[in-house]
Amino acid sequence: MDDSLAHWLRLREASDVSARSEALTRDIAATLSADEPLYALDLATGAGSNIRYLAERFQRQQHWLAVDHSTELLADLLERMHAWGTTRGYDVRIDGNACKIRGPRLDCHIETLQLDLGVLSDRVLFSGRQLVTASALLDLVSESWLRALATHCRAEGASALFTISYNGRSSCEPREPEDDLVLDLFNRHQRTDKGLGGPAAGPDAAETAARCFAEAGFQVHRVASDWDLAPLDQDMQRVLIDGWANAATEVAPRRARTIAAWRDRRLAHVDAGRSRVLVGHDDLAAWPPRTL
Repeated sequence: MDDSLAHWLRLREASDVSARSEALTRDIAATLSADEPLYALDLATGAGSNIRYLAERFQRQQHWLAVDHSTELLADLLERMHAWGTTRGYDVRIDGNACKIRGPRLDCHIETLQLDLGVLSDRVLFSGRQLVTASALLDLVSESWLRALATHCRAEGASALFTISYNGRSSCEPREPEDDLVLDLFNRHQRTDKGLGGPAAGPDAAETAARCFAEAGFQVHRVASDWDLAPLDQDMQRVLIDGWANAATEVAPRRARTIAAWRDRRLAHVDAGRSRVLVGHDDLAAWPPRTL
């Protein structure tokens, strides 16, 4: 596993938790039967931050299938679930590729599955699931992938909750002359093929997903879930600025010198404790017809 990815996932978890919509989570919970166990699917789960957020907010027995292409990330998920659960006083048992977490308010079984999600052709993956979730995923997938996702959810009658989807609207303070240039180049990079069904929806992901689910008969709600990174969030800001600069350079290598100068000035603002960064995201929830 790329250590920088593992570091990024750990770094961003607190920002994701602060940004995402509590109201949409409550609304989704209300669509699920409280009288039976919850069977949920978490796509591109990474190190499991989405499950950690949701597990304590669903007051019922839970069975999660956590899917990711990286076996190393899935192993990290189990380790982090163990640390997270024991810190809260839960009983945590790891058994092969699964873990059980039990306590006064939680009865949660999590099974991990290594799988390439490039094509959503396996209906078995969704079979019996009442909830399908993902975080920080939709902007990386194609419109055809999103359409297939909506079709699978409709076939199972599953509710859907997708959080922290990048929407292309970001800004930095203090301003630099090249901010708009770098943002435009980064947004163009976000629309390139990420190996998930074709050119990625990128900044249009939430809008595209909303249309796909609405066409499949779902009621759809969208809520802003922006990161608002303060001057003290220096580590997050450094990784973001480096990532923006690298992506922009890939799209426009002839502007590499200009982009590098922009990065140096932006990082100087971060180091001086005067940088604030807003990154636009959307959360999206979709209810199948039976819950309307």
